[in-house]
Amino acid sequence: MQPSLHFVPRPSSHPPFSCYHPMMARPPFLVLLLFFLLSLLSTASSETHYQRGDPVMLYVNKVGPYHNPQETYHYYQLPVCSPENIRHKSLTLGEVLDGDRMAESMYEIRFRENVDKKVLCEMKLTPEQVEHLRQAIEELYYFEFVVDDLPLRGFVGYMEESGFLPHTHKIGLWTHLDFHLEWNGDRIIYANVSVRNVKPTSLDDVRSVLPVAHTYSVRWSETALERRGDRRGSRSGDDGFFPRTLEIHWLSIINSMVLVFLLVGFVVVILMRVLKNDLARYNLDEEASTSSSGDDFDQGDNGWKIIHTDVFRFPPCRSLLCAVLGVGSQFLALGTGIIVMALLGMFNVHRHGAINSAAILLYALTCCISGYVSSNFYRQIGGERWVWNILLTTSLFSAPFFLTWSVVNSVHWANGSTQALPATTILLLLTVWLLVGFPLTVIGGIFGKNRAGPFDAPCRTKNIAREIPPQPWYKSTLVHMTIGGFLPFSAISVELYYIFATVWGREQYTLYGILFFVFAILLSVGACISIALTYFQLSGEDYRWWWRSVLSAGSTGLFIFLYSVFYYSRRSNMSGAVQTVEFFGYSLLTGYVFFLMLGTISFFASLKFIRYIYVNLKMD
Repeated sequence: MQPSLHFVPRPSSHPPFSCYHPMMARPPFLVLLLFFLLSLLSTASSETHYQRGDPVMLYVNKVGPYHNPQETYHYYQLPVCSPENIRHKSLTLGEVLDGDRMAESMYEIRFRENVDKKVLCEMKLTPEQVEHLRQAIEELYYFEFVVDDLPLRGFVGYMEESGFLPHTHKIGLWTHLDFHLEWNGDRIIYANVSVRNVKPTSLDDVRSVLPVAHTYSVRWSETALERRGDRRGSRSGDDGFFPRTLEIHWLSIINSMVLVFLLVGFVVVILMRVLKNDLARYNLDEEASTSSSGDDFDQGDNGWKIIHTDVFRFPPCRSLLCAVLGVGSQFLALGTGIIVMALLGMFNVHRHGAINSAAILLYALTCCISGYVSSNFYRQIGGERWVWNILLTTSLFSAPFFLTWSVVNSVHWANGSTQALPATTILLLLTVWLLVGFPLTVIGGIFGKNRAGPFDAPCRTKNIAREIPPQPWYKSTLVHMTIGGFLPFSAISVELYYIFATVWGREQYTLYGILFFVFAILLSVGACISIALTYFQLSGEDYRWWWRSVLSAGSTGLFIFLYSVFYYSRRSNMSGAVQTVEFFGYSLLTGYVFFLMLGTISFFASLKFIRYIYVNLKMD
């Protein structure tokens, strides 16, 4: 049974929006935008007040292997105590995307009333069910419950391996849970579940039906701690089941700062000095040639001056280039917006799916940026098929994403994982893209086309292209991609480990200030290395810089994907088809997004640099 998705603020006592709400009379864009805002705002902590003896609902959520964070299943898929009619809780969009599938449990908990070893249910496990539990315990399955928005986590069972000769392998099922809850006034402050001083039920050598009685205890205690946002959440993480936060890693910051200063110093000091000498020599040669004879001043010249009539020759596949620049600009705005929102404290790390909701909201709203940038630049460089350009722009990321998501979601669905999105959520996200994302791309494209001026080229381009001399191996595209991708990657390599440990592990990332700083470093290094490589390319009289500038720093995405392969094999304990398909599928998309972002920064930095040097060059 799949949970329904409702965009309603919590707590659930607030009335949901009815299908006949007056806002439905407004345009669909405003309705969807309102729904997204409500989904985002619903990540704020809700406060539920209780009186002594009031029922406290405990929701069962999901289970999964401890080392495979993205492989989760519904708790009731295990042979455990479950009600005849399973009633699911209404979830926000972020919670659904995070794999949550909360359902009411059979535990009877009342505010400030202790319970001592109460029977939850009695079961008779068949050998098949016992084997199912054994496999789950051997894979270190953990469960997650939720009470008053506080997560409670524990392992499904107990496994012990000891000795070499003789070798022992014991599997046990926890059939008794101790709930410890702390209260202050009329609110719950802390919740935990444990199996201390409890003997597990052995699942070894079970050949027939195994009778099992599940029991639980509830212990309440008063605390002076107040419920104040993240402070309460940090108290709930004191059990140490998952790592809580990451420490500040100064080595990564210092390494990145040194690299940035070296690159900026190289570009500003060395490159500008070389350019000054080039400009002085070229301008002197120009004055001498015009005063002595009327011959073409290109004769006997070399370097980047001689290709001034070809350097602004428009590249092949200009529509694809503009689409890359448009989508790259969109993701630059999206990434900056997410980090700024995190710095402003809009995300509560202990609430599920807050960043997911914000990312979907911002992606839909920033589609106008991709349409505007792509169409505007496409018209500047003489493009005529602007409709095709807009279609290419809107599908450049959405098509690969949909293909990857389809494969990943199909694998989750085939394995019964809660990470597989319900049909209602899929239809909702598709509707948002059709009614918000795509129209904004078209609107941005129309504005960009209409506001486009002539291409600002300081030099006139000849009709016949100049022959490019043979280039040495160290000026090839492959070498430029290696250098241009490795240096930005090395600036973020240490920080990248912590990001992967957060996304694909159990850590919680809260160092958004450092993340913003590293993001700025990444963009700065990409721009600087692109300018340097472009200068060396032009000095070799190779004017095909358009695509080369995109590929040089954009190849950082390839290094990030290669690092993901290393992380999977050497730095994680992930395994299985479900986790493997999701990890490498989304790692490919991550590398692709970095290619678009850094390729865009690299291209516009090179374009700015080329315009600067040729504007200051004296020519007829």
